[in-house]
Amino acid sequence: MHSDAPRLVVGAIIVDDLEQPTRVFAARRTGPAALAGLWEFPGGKTEEGETPEAALVREIHEELGATISVGPELPHISGAWPISENYEMRLYFAAVAYGELVSGDSHDKLCWIAPSDLGSITWLPSDAGAIETIQELISAWTA
Repeated sequence: MHSDAPRLVVGAIIVDDLEQPTRVFAARRTGPAALAGLWEFPGGKTEEGETPEAALVREIHEELGATISVGPELPHISGAWPISENYEMRLYFAAVAYGELVSGDSHDKLCWIAPSDLGSITWLPSDAGAIETIQELISAWTA
């Protein structure tokens, strides 16, 4: 079965607390070469038959060793955040439910950052487009 529809990628906007977030988690990629050194909201591609939420839990566990609780989706006007002709992304707020986030092969640096400082690091282009919306939502959420 071949589809021309973009492949779905999911990303986790991991926060320290889904009720009152004060910090956001960022991971710096090690590859591919064109993306190495850029920061991202970790995640990955969904598998066939997998819900976006299940894919996110699986990907974070595989990449960072922790189990997350998936919260609300970050809305985008078209339903998904565009990445390229071949990929689109859905972003979800999440929090660590069990374990600790540790860097594996995909990331060389991990950090927690204040929402107001999200613009101070260089994000993947696909993730950078969501920064302002994330900041607005967290600001409204915690007001």
